[in-house]
Amino acid sequence: MNNWFKSGAPWIWMTAGAVSISLISVIGLLLLIGWRGLSYFWPSDIYQYDLVQPDGTQQTIIGELYDKEQVPTARLRGKGLALEGYNKEFVERYLIKTGNREYVELDFRWLLETNITSRTTPEGIAKFERTKNGNFYGYIVEILQDGQPMAGDKIANLDAMIERAVSLNEQALDLQNGPIGSINYKLEKLRLKQRALELDNELTATKLADINQQKAELRAEFLAYEKQLFALRAKADRDTVIVKDMRNKEVSIPIAMILDYTMPNDMSFISKVGTYFKQLAKFITDDPREANTEGGVFPAIFGTVFMVMLMAVIVTPFGVIAAIYLHEYAAQNSVTKIIRIAVINLAGVPSIVYGVFGLGFFVYMLGGSIDKLFYPEALPGPTFGTPGVLWSALTLAILTLPVVIVSTEEGLSRIPSAVREGSLALGATKAETLWRIVIPMASPAIMTGLILAVARAAGEVAPLMLVGVVKMAPTLPLDGNFPFIHVDRKFMHLGFHIYDVGFQSPNVEAARPLVYATAFLLVSVIVALNITAIGIRNHLREKFRSLEH
Repeated sequence: MNNWFKSGAPWIWMTAGAVSISLISVIGLLLLIGWRGLSYFWPSDIYQYDLVQPDGTQQTIIGELYDKEQVPTARLRGKGLALEGYNKEFVERYLIKTGNREYVELDFRWLLETNITSRTTPEGIAKFERTKNGNFYGYIVEILQDGQPMAGDKIANLDAMIERAVSLNEQALDLQNGPIGSINYKLEKLRLKQRALELDNELTATKLADINQQKAELRAEFLAYEKQLFALRAKADRDTVIVKDMRNKEVSIPIAMILDYTMPNDMSFISKVGTYFKQLAKFITDDPREANTEGGVFPAIFGTVFMVMLMAVIVTPFGVIAAIYLHEYAAQNSVTKIIRIAVINLAGVPSIVYGVFGLGFFVYMLGGSIDKLFYPEALPGPTFGTPGVLWSALTLAILTLPVVIVSTEEGLSRIPSAVREGSLALGATKAETLWRIVIPMASPAIMTGLILAVARAAGEVAPLMLVGVVKMAPTLPLDGNFPFIHVDRKFMHLGFHIYDVGFQSPNVEAARPLVYATAFLLVSVIVALNITAIGIRNHLREKFRSLEH
């Protein structure tokens, strides 16, 4: 046994076991997130439960089965439930999403199996996805056009009307976010231009008349677009669907409020697969609704990728230049060693500290100074003196800077001295040697540092809560208004979206599947960014491989 320990074999087995446990844990976590997140989009059956309450009243519940669990019978009896004639140790209970939020107290409720007399999946139950108040479940009774019942196939009529209403709503939204938004942006620019002229005492009667003329033209254009917008909304409000809900009451739902509908109990497996991918695509491309508990996450995906790319553009030159100075130019003395130790220790500073630093230095100090120097006409309203995507990218660039510096220095140290000496012997200057020989050979190591920086930046949330991320951003940092990229704007982030939906949502049960889905999406975005960077690194490695020989 002693010889076996001395051989080192136990440590090899322990190391292999630790690596295996780590890999299994990571893979298991990813599988759990993926399964719970991706299964959210599957069109589940809609059940109809017939219940008998302890007081003898009968009730019908319609909804989707979200979860089930077993509860000790003794605990329920301890809370006052009679459960007469029930002798089992555990009682199963079901979590049902009933929707119809404006007509019932809660759109989620627990049902005890002891109260259920029957559970069926009847055909004809429709699930309506609405712009507000969440889903609605019920039986389609009638379709009304301009208040009059329509003849013919109800399903075909409903499909056509929803398609028409969605198209009109999309046209209205495009009009609102496009031309109308652009006019408002130009009006605000004119206001700031007039204010700037006033501050500089250069506002003459001629310039004021010119500005007022431009404002008048823009307002006239605005009124024309507004008239089109109201006309589109009026057209969309034409139709109504009558639905019988689980209270056995008929409810009128304006079709303009309906985004989509499905009838899962009537669908084949192939239809469910098609609906699944349709729902998945909508989750990725749509905007969030209902305080982030409904709709998609496209602004959060865009904000995450945009901020990470901006961070990469900022951190790469700073990190590479710092590493080149430390390795190629700085004297190898105690001061340089202290600087290296300080850089390595910076990687261990809690990220929230970077957030506080970013808020104080970038937002209040630097942003406030920029506002005073370049945007005095907008004061007291801040332009750069408020959290935004630029300050978030800079804060995360500082946070990830040690990773890039250390990785680049390691890459530079692996380049043989003979390569540098050969280049210098052939008459190249040190700068030329660095630019044409050393940096290309170290580029794979630079990309490795960038990959690590991107992975960490994409997952960080704490500092962003102080320097730019918000629950709902009205506009993206990129639009059609000059200068097109607006780095002073706030943005949405997938990591903060998970925190907000999971811990700040008023409807926790509705938000739980979204947390898994968004977490899976965040992991997918990080993996996609890393794969892109790894591809670039491998390309650079092959391109400059000849320099190593």
